[in-house]
Amino acid sequence: MKWNKEKLTIKEAMSIQQELASKVRLIPYEGVPSLVGGVDLSYSKKTGKFFAGLVIIAKGEEGFKVIEEVGFTGTPDFPYVPGLLSFREGPAVLELVRRVKNRPDVLFFDGQGIAHPRFLGIAAHIGVLLEMPSIGVAKSRLVGKYEEPGNEKGNFAPLMYHRKQVGVVLRTKRNTKPVFVSPGNLITIADAMRLTLDFTGRYRIPEPTRLAHLFVNRLRVEQNP
Repeated sequence: MKWNKEKLTIKEAMSIQQELASKVRLIPYEGVPSLVGGVDLSYSKKTGKFFAGLVIIAKGEEGFKVIEEVGFTGTPDFPYVPGLLSFREGPAVLELVRRVKNRPDVLFFDGQGIAHPRFLGIAAHIGVLLEMPSIGVAKSRLVGKYEEPGNEKGNFAPLMYHRKQVGVVLRTKRNTKPVFVSPGNLITIADAMRLTLDFTGRYRIPEPTRLAHLFVNRLRVEQNP
């Protein structure tokens, strides 16, 4: 697959998204995953480099436990274009998964799944390429309309786009802003919401991506003081 900005135009990237969107499969995810991964990237304003991280966690009786952290630094090959985030950050995510010793059962993204103009946000894009169950949990809406959910944890409302439900607007913590959950691949909307709640602790953001965010910011500070 082409990723390099010198070889891939915005029009070609959109065409690839439309092709891959047809390969997304929203099927039930049975049970609870043993290992869950969260990915995130942080950028240096000084150098433009990215700091990518993948955190693998497990959930036990005593809470969440970090099993593995993998990170590296690089320079993005694709510009920032709204709706084409996966072409900028996707190569780093694929490299992180390649490097990790404990492959996760489900991968969480701080971004969109199918709640996307072409139904292929980064969680769906990478989920299709890796043939892995994936979930997008975004802090803001990219597309769609919804009614505000109730204020209690677990309250939700359908997120609709072009007369199709593409996710849910989910309250993960009482009296806080909701998050926007959409399935990426090999998981249903209902299961994506269920696992998001299962892997959310005291904070608004699910633990996999919250810990990945803290990890990449730590990398950035350590390597780019």
